Amino acid sequence: PDAVALAGWSNMITLATLRWCQSRGIPTVCMSETNAWDFERKWLAERVKKGIVAHYGAGLTTNDSQTDYLVSLGLDRDRVFRGYNAVDNDYFRAEAKKWRALPGLPPELADSMPEAARGRYFLASNRFIEKKNLLRLLDAYAQFRAERGDDPADWPLVLLGDGELRTEIKAKIESLALGKFVHLPGFLQVDALPRYYATAGAFIHASTTEQWGLVINEAMASGLPIAASKRCGATQFLIEDGHTGFAFDPFETQDITRALVGLAASSANATMLEAAAKKVAEVSPAQFGIGLAGAAKAAIAEKARPNLIERAALDLAIARAARNERT
Repeated sequence: PDAVALAGWSNMITLATLRWCQSRGIPTVCMSETNAWDFERKWLAERVKKGIVAHYGAGLTTNDSQTDYLVSLGLDRDRVFRGYNAVDNDYFRAEAKKWRALPGLPPELADSMPEAARGRYFLASNRFIEKKNLLRLLDAYAQFRAERGDDPADWPLVLLGDGELRTEIKAKIESLALGKFVHLPGFLQVDALPRYYATAGAFIHASTTEQWGLVINEAMASGLPIAASKRCGATQFLIEDGHTGFAFDPFETQDITRALVGLAASSANATMLEAAAKKVAEVSPAQFGIGLAGAAKAAIAEKARPNLIERAALDLAIARAARNERT
């Protein structure tokens, strides 16, 4: 290949391919969605990471914080291009439009949720793991419900996905007496998601940390109003609070409730939806292609030349990844 684009620096496939490319003089591009604030940083791990990144000739990111972090690991800023975190906006827009023109709820909801909830339910799509913050979201939703009536068609909450916290989430729903308002259809493949995006009234993503959060792109492209955690990379780029959606502190239950109230009041806000559609269009497959082409050209024009210590850092990372895979 003329150039190879790799995702970051943390798995065996990436690391081994990076060493293979370096040994054959093939330029490489680092595609990264990591932000400095994602996790607590340790000096030794960051030093090894710098050695790995020294093997890359260019980078591909999306927002400022991703770019800043890649630059802190040694890449020149003028060699970092934009456009990484993209989904097929046209697919989600067209599929949502198709399903909106047809009656009914998704089949997984048809027996558990009133038909009248179509177009006025909250949707979240996550793995059921701790960082997705679903237990606090349920607390916030319970506060939202306390200010509303007892109608099960009045902004119920649908949690798509599955995972290790499913039992705990079900227990939380029961303890908060939310059984007739919260629905768990399970994990669905991507081709089933547009029907939910089409029939929901709003989308919420409450993660305590998320390098990006592509479901936010999907929901925005599908024409849903969005509320998203400030700890998501996508929020920093796509969400201007009160203009293209709502941003909230994921550690503050009342702030999540505020976002839910705002979503329910803004589900038909044409101005907000139009602004959101324009913003998400800035992150598209076409822009990804432009950014990747620019990064590849930059990497080819000036190949990376890691020194002995930097090559040793890559070898160390590969050995560690091998140990982790064996265990």
